[in-house]
Amino acid sequence: MNIKYSILISTKNRLQDLKITLKAISHLIDRKDVECFVCDDGSTDDTSLFVANNYPDIQLITHEKSKGYIYSRNLMLSLTKAPYAISLDDDAHFITENPLEQIGAYFKSNSSCGALAFRLYWDEEPPKHTKTNDKPQHVRSFVGCGHVWNMEAWKSIPDYPEWFVFYGEEEFASYQLFKNKWEIHYLPSVLVNHRVNIKGRKRNKDYRIRLRRSLRSGWYLYFLFYPHNTIPRRFFYTLWIQMKTKVFKGDFKAFLAILQALGDIVVNVPRLVKNANRLSKKEFIEYSKLSETKLYWTPKDL
Repeated sequence: MNIKYSILISTKNRLQDLKITLKAISHLIDRKDVECFVCDDGSTDDTSLFVANNYPDIQLITHEKSKGYIYSRNLMLSLTKAPYAISLDDDAHFITENPLEQIGAYFKSNSSCGALAFRLYWDEEPPKHTKTNDKPQHVRSFVGCGHVWNMEAWKSIPDYPEWFVFYGEEEFASYQLFKNKWEIHYLPSVLVNHRVNIKGRKRNKDYRIRLRRSLRSGWYLYFLFYPHNTIPRRFFYTLWIQMKTKVFKGDFKAFLAILQALGDIVVNVPRLVKNANRLSKKEFIEYSKLSETKLYWTPKDL
C-alpha cells in the first residue's frame, strides 16, 4: 500500500512526554499507509534508544548536537513521501480516534486547502467533553503543535525560516501560502490534546526567552509581509502594550525580553530585507478579513 500520511514529531529531552504521545498514536503508526518520523534533536535522556527499541517501524533521525526545532521540522518535511504530513508536538496526541480518513476526505473535497489546523485542547488532562459546535472554516494560520500539510502546497513556498528559532514560523508559512493562493482551514472534527499547563508557563524558567522569541517573531512578520505604511503604528502599539501590561507592573523579566527582542530586530535587518514578500494593500485587506487563528478550544460551548 502506498504511503498516504506522515506523522512528524520533533523532540529534545522530553522522553516521558514522547512515550505518552507514541503510545496514544500507536494504532496510527502501525497502519500500512502511514509513515512516522521522530527527530531526536540532541537529547541526552536516551530518547533515540527508547524509540529504536520500542518502535522499530518509526523512521528515527538522531542529531548528536541540537540543530533546532525549525531545522528538524524542515528536514522531516523534506523526507516525507506522503501527500499529507501531520505535525505533532512530543506532548500532543489525537483524542479523535480515527482522524486520518477525515483529513484525507477534507483535502480531497477542498482542493485549494494547503494546510489544516486541528481543534486544540490545552491542558495536562483531556477534556471531559469533546463535542463542539465549531464548523470548518477558512482561517489565517495554524498552530505548530497540531496541523497537517498538503505537501503540494508546502513545496510551493519557502521552508520555515530557521533564524526565527522558535515561534512565528507557522505565521510565516501562512503569509507565503496566501501569496500563492493557498488556503488554511480549521478542521474541528479532529481534536488534539496539547498536554501543556498554560497558566504555569509564566513560572517556568524559560518564560523570558519564550517572551523574547514570541515578540521578535511578531515584529519579524511585520517587516517581512506588511505594507510599509502599516508597520510603524503596529510596531509601536505592540511595544506599548508590552510595556503597559508587563513592565510598568514590575515584570523585570519582560523588560529584558523586550530589549533583547529589539536587539534581534537590529541584528536581523539583512535577513528581513532579503526575505521580504510584502502583501499589497489589497492583499493585506483581504488577509485581515480572514478569521483569527484557532489557538485554543474549550468545551464551554456545550
